[in-house]
Amino acid sequence: MKILIVLTSHDQLGNTGKKTGFWLEEFVSPYYVFKDAGAKITLASPKGGRPPLDPTSELPENLTESTKRYSKDEAAQAELADTKKVADVSAEDFDAVFYPGGHGPMWDLVDNRESIALIESFVKADKPVGAVCHAPVSLVNVRGKDGEYLVKSKRVTGFTNAEEEAVGLTDVVPFLLEDRLKERGGLYSNGADWAPYVQVDGKLVTGQNPASSRPAAEELLKLLRSV
Repeated sequence: MKILIVLTSHDQLGNTGKKTGFWLEEFVSPYYVFKDAGAKITLASPKGGRPPLDPTSELPENLTESTKRYSKDEAAQAELADTKKVADVSAEDFDAVFYPGGHGPMWDLVDNRESIALIESFVKADKPVGAVCHAPVSLVNVRGKDGEYLVKSKRVTGFTNAEEEAVGLTDVVPFLLEDRLKERGGLYSNGADWAPYVQVDGKLVTGQNPASSRPAAEELLKLLRSV
């Protein structure tokens, strides 16, 4: 199995002067789910190189067994420091793609032409596509095989309006992900705030929040193994 993981390159949290990026747990848990299953993993981001890490995701209350494992994993750290550019990777070379969240994707993956084209190539080839937390934003402008928005009439989830309000960023993000998924015709649903919740519709896997990153990756793996 060859799996592509696409991370954000955006590090500014709106006009707050604070830093953002990808959320550590949402990258490392799927990374190890795939790695432990024997998959060959390639990392990419819009700008390539080292993607920015949301500093909040390294606070003690946000650490998990996976983040602790990563802190001692020099090989994984070296991989992360040298991601490929999204423009330089092709869906032909992979069996699936997974997008970790963090607030960064809300700015640079929503309308990134290379990323949209990449996801559309995976969809056209009937290969699994996964995204967790804020990363389903990378799907909102993607078109399916029928030319309609990919998420239209599909069961999807993502970071909720209530969770955005809880972290105090409702007025900072460009728009609310839950609202945009609904506007695109997605059959949006969610579980309790901060609890694991995953939706699978065909080859599309979406997870609600950081706690959903491992189960979302496991669902993607199930799809790959059922081929």
